[in-house]
Order: sequence, then C-alpha cells, then structure tokens
Amino acid sequence: MESAAKGSYVLANLAEVVERVLGFLPTKALLRAACVCRLWRECARRTLRTRQRIAWVSALEPGPAENHALVRALARELEKVHVLPQTVLYIADAETFSGHEECHEQKKARKRNSKETALALEKLLPKRCQVLGLVTPGIVVTPMGSSSNQPQEIEEGEAGFALLFPKIDGVKIHTFHFSKDVKNRVFDESKFAEAGLKNNPDLRVVLLFGYNSWKTGATRFLHQIVNPLNEKSIILAGGQVESFTSLTSENTHAQPGDACGVVGLAFSGPQIQSATVLLDQDVADERTAEAAMQRLKAANIPEHNTIGFMFACVGRGYRHYKTKRNMEADAFRKFFPNVPLFGFFGHGEIGCDRIVTGNFVLRECNDIKDDLLHGYTTRAEKSGRVDILQSKPLPKHKHRFVTCFDCCSWHAVPSKKKRHGP
Repeated sequence: MESAAKGSYVLANLAEVVERVLGFLPTKALLRAACVCRLWRECARRTLRTRQRIAWVSALEPGPAENHALVRALARELEKVHVLPQTVLYIADAETFSGHEECHEQKKARKRNSKETALALEKLLPKRCQVLGLVTPGIVVTPMGSSSNQPQEIEEGEAGFALLFPKIDGVKIHTFHFSKDVKNRVFDESKFAEAGLKNNPDLRVVLLFGYNSWKTGATRFLHQIVNPLNEKSIILAGGQVESFTSLTSENTHAQPGDACGVVGLAFSGPQIQSATVLLDQDVADERTAEAAMQRLKAANIPEHNTIGFMFACVGRGYRHYKTKRNMEADAFRKFFPNVPLFGFFGHGEIGCDRIVTGNFVLRECNDIKDDLLHGYTTRAEKSGRVDILQSKPLPKHKHRFVTCFDCCSWHAVPSKKKRHGP
C-alpha cells in the first residue's frame, strides 16, 4: 500500500517522470492521458511538440470489398502512430478506390463510391487536419515498419498510402486549389499570393497535381499555373492524376467537380532542403537509372526526416524496362537506403533537374528557364527541408517516358528548452 501511494504521488507531482512515461504512448493514447489532470496535460503537450518526424501508413494487400485497403490500414495504424498529423497527403489506386465501372450507366454510382471512401478516410483524421487526397493509375509506396524497407512500384491492383505530417518547428505546409474558370481564359495571378505561392521568401517546395487533364483547355491552364512558379529557388514536382478526392483544411472545404484544375501542397521554411532529377526516355536500363540517382545523391540532402517522391508516367514501369519490375524504385533505394519513397504512375509529369546549394542559390546551367511539363516520363524528388537538384534544362517542353524523383528533408528549428512544470 505504501509503495502504491508513493507511485501515485510521483505520477501526480513529478513532471519529469510523468513526461518520460507518457513518451512511450502512441498519440491517441497520449491524448486520452492528457485528460487525467493539469500536470499530465502539460506533459502531453510537451511530448507532442517533440514528435516532429514524418510518419506514414501504407496499404499493399487487397481485402474485403466494402472498404478500400487504405481505409482499413489507416483505421488500424492511427492507434499506433506517435505523431499528431496536421497535414495528410494520401494517394490510392484509381480503379479500386472509385469502384469498377463497366458501362456509362454506372458512372454516378462510381462517383458516390469514391466520395464515400474519401469521407471514410477523412473521418479517421483529426478535425483540423489539412487533407489532400488523390487517385492515380498506379502507386509507389514503402511498406510500414522501417524507412529502409524496399519501396514497391504497384502498377496494378489495390494499394495506397497516407503521409502524416506533424507540426514541425520552422516549417509551414498548406494546401491549395486552382480551378479553371470557363468564362475567363486569363488566370488571376493574385490568387498565387492568397495561396502563399507568391511574395513568400521562405517558399521552398511546391507539389502540383493536375486533374481532369483530358478536358479542353486543361493543358493551357496547367501552363498558366506552372510558369509563374518556375523560380530558381523553388522546387516544383508532381504530375497529372486521375482525380482528387479530398481537399480539406480548417478554412477550406473544396470538393472535386467536373472542371479541370490543379491542387497541391506548398512547403515553406528556411531549413527545408530538396533536390529533383528527371529520368527521360533514354534511361532504359539499370545502369542509366542508377546514373540518374547518382545525380540526385550529389545534392547531399540530409537523410534524417527525409522522404522521396517518385512521379512516373504510366508508360514506364516494367513495360518500359522489358518486364523487369521495380527498376526505378530499386535504383533509388540503392543510393538512399534509409529514405522511404512514395509517389504514383500518372498521365504526365511536372518538374526538372534542379540543384540548389545550402543557401538556396541555384547552380545555373544556362539562362533558359527549365521545362517543367512532361509526358511519359518519371520524376523523382527527395524532400526534407528543401534543397533543389538541377541538371541541364531539357530542350523540349514535353517529353515521352519520363520519371521525376524528388528528395525533401525537414529539420525542425531548435526551440528553447522550457522548464518542466505543471
């Protein structure tokens, strides 16, 4: 009895002990523990502030037909994660996320299914969380458990992932959406400033995703968005997706419509580092793919709290490499064994080879602006706090069979250590 009383006293009064114990709890359990008393609440808040590593949930195995595999995986894994997500980017395969469509009469039923799946995902996440959801023809995903797990290129079948971004000191992430106005052929560039994409000296990385690209005027509209953002101090990466299914934030509740447009994520912060490299149609075997990854490695992006993005054309993958699967993802892993890789196979790629030094001054190759829009290519990006990797600008505006890789790294700005106390 006496020892139990001493234990209760310690857990009710000694912040250092309470904080250490609470540090073992996943976030959902930690938030429940914060309701016990004022001391535990303050200890839980301090613990959450230290959890600034990016987490992810991946789904690679199909299951019961009533729910997409990503919904089931997210419901299960959110009980275990040690971050409180403030921004979530999820991407799932278009066929099983939206349901099968065999004839025109089933189109409305398919849309309802897609919306229901998106709502099921959104309900699992915190209410104030920004959510951007996309569906694409194929998925690139790293299995859960370790950042060193082998990334998978899943060109067919049920798959998806959700990237969970917590609040990171010194880093701001926000979603944006630009929809084409059928009554106005000229895009109002003042919307860039409203979205934080102009007059923002800390802007480092912009992930752009065009949707309904088959519609009349979609390509021209995408150019109107991309060209003003083609600054040498900013990484642009992304591609054309099947559609977007979620776009929510504290101040925005936009739903996809029949118009074409662009959605995305913007990353701002002085310590973000990122680099991008483009694999064009000449990259057709293991040797040339690894040579491209060596260019990305040369950017010297820190590999702590870093993720890689791969945006590839549906024309690449195992068909392009003569039935050898996972070629490009394996090449990335060879040079970045501890960086998880995520992305998709889409209908066109956005990006270029770009390198920025630590103080974000581009190593110029020439004075020509970089070509950013591509078809049938693969784009790879490595991200964190952003450094940008750039090789020579490509001579044509559009390219066939390209993959774009992007590496991004986020490192929190050190904050002053606060004194323990209730």
